[in-house]
Amino acid sequence: MKHVIFGGDGFVGRHLAERLVNEGEQVLIADIVKTDLPHYGHGRVGFVHCDVTDLDQVMKVDIGPEDMVYNMAAKMLSPLQVRAKRWKFFWPVNYYGAENIMKATAASGANRLVQFTTDMIYGHTVQSPQAEDHPVKPLGEYGKSKWATEQLCHAYREKGMRISIFRPRLIIGPGRLGILEKLFKLIDANLPVPMIGSGKAPYQFISVFDCAEAARLAWKGGVPNEAYNLGSDNPPSVRQLLGGLIKHAGSKSILIPTPGFAVKATLAAFDAINLPIMDPEQYLIADEMCVRETGKLKQELGWKAQFNDGAMLIAAYDEYRAKKSKGTVGTPAALPAE
Repeated sequence: MKHVIFGGDGFVGRHLAERLVNEGEQVLIADIVKTDLPHYGHGRVGFVHCDVTDLDQVMKVDIGPEDMVYNMAAKMLSPLQVRAKRWKFFWPVNYYGAENIMKATAASGANRLVQFTTDMIYGHTVQSPQAEDHPVKPLGEYGKSKWATEQLCHAYREKGMRISIFRPRLIIGPGRLGILEKLFKLIDANLPVPMIGSGKAPYQFISVFDCAEAARLAWKGGVPNEAYNLGSDNPPSVRQLLGGLIKHAGSKSILIPTPGFAVKATLAAFDAINLPIMDPEQYLIADEMCVRETGKLKQELGWKAQFNDGAMLIAAYDEYRAKKSKGTVGTPAALPAE
């Protein structure tokens, strides 16, 4: 038996691969890139070039009947896309790529899959904290592509496949800055930091390490046919989170509360003329009580969030500063062991 990780050289996949190798497991990484990661030199890790949007390539990946399969291949909200290009950007990988992986897994005789989607499937907050049964109404193509993928998972479950679904908050950790880079530039320049709304609403991250551990525990737990939220514990308010970062940075930036409806209208206007400043799926819920409940995951798989939001944001800022001093901001970072 081996672990086949599609997108295994990506942000979450590489950490999952490292954990599995450390447990003595055999890993096959299927991805479009192969970077210089330490575990590639290990005899237990193999690599095969695979574009998940190409069914022929996916079908050629060596999946055995007893193998465990993970889909970590995805297009995320960063970099920003103009409205006309969003469907073409998200759906080929997020939905059709997932469909190809399910087809190949089923054809091989394997029947266990871990599938990552997103908490963006929920849309506007109806109840908080949000458990997995929160109403679903995604606000954009990213969330829609992931929700459609979950429906695909249900169809394959009916065919006998076991699929565990994870819905993470914004994933943060070494090697990814995304939208945070804009925030860090403001703080470094001692400029005001505008908040959407009063800043009293909480903001919740999830560590890439905690995501990898959740995937590992799904395998250990028999791959339940369930969906699980992934988020930190006790997220602070936006004001507390950003205030702590400004203090850590020694910046003179101040936090500026704004009328949420006015900022959203302004951002929507820029989006309408194809000059997006922030993705609608992010700013439309920015001042809402978006806290994802993770009790189900803790109870059923014994998972626990190991990292808190303030520490994760400061670690990301410190990485940004280190890369900036070396002139490497915007380039991939080497990922150390946890």
